[in-house]
Amino acid sequence: MRVIGIDPGTARTGWGVVEFNNGLLKLIDFGYIKTTPSQSKEERLKKIYEDLLAVIKSKMPDDMAIEKIFFNINVKTALSVGQARGVCLLAAAIADIPAYEYNTSEVKSIITGYGRATKDEVASRVKELLQLEETPKPNDITDALAIAATHIIQRGDFLEEDHQ
Repeated sequence: MRVIGIDPGTARTGWGVVEFNNGLLKLIDFGYIKTTPSQSKEERLKKIYEDLLAVIKSKMPDDMAIEKIFFNINVKTALSVGQARGVCLLAAAIADIPAYEYNTSEVKSIITGYGRATKDEVASRVKELLQLEETPKPNDITDALAIAATHIIQRGDFLEEDHQ
């Protein structure tokens, strides 16, 4: 099974592709889509959609796992993140792959065992789970990888005790 995890945002949308094969999680690729404030909202959303669709077509994931909107910041931020999420979900629909949503505390709980883990704790665990030499930067990428790993773990195929 191959999953693309998405950490949506208007300025940066992180993505990470993780595969589960023979009982192991394996990093396939990761990156982020960057837009600039000088671009119109429409141009930014179009770039996120087109770039993500190209990644999906080249990496051929079976599923998309995407972060749910987190309203703690402010309404304006939540609305722009919601628009980015929408074009990411559209890319999944156009590519004919199912999308699954996970909230932040769910991802933290599944990845670290603690729903209020810090970003550093999540990043450290992602590095460990995927057996990486370095933690990917920026955090949008690590979050996307955590979301992808969460989806695989949540499915029940991956047994935590086998990988500690």
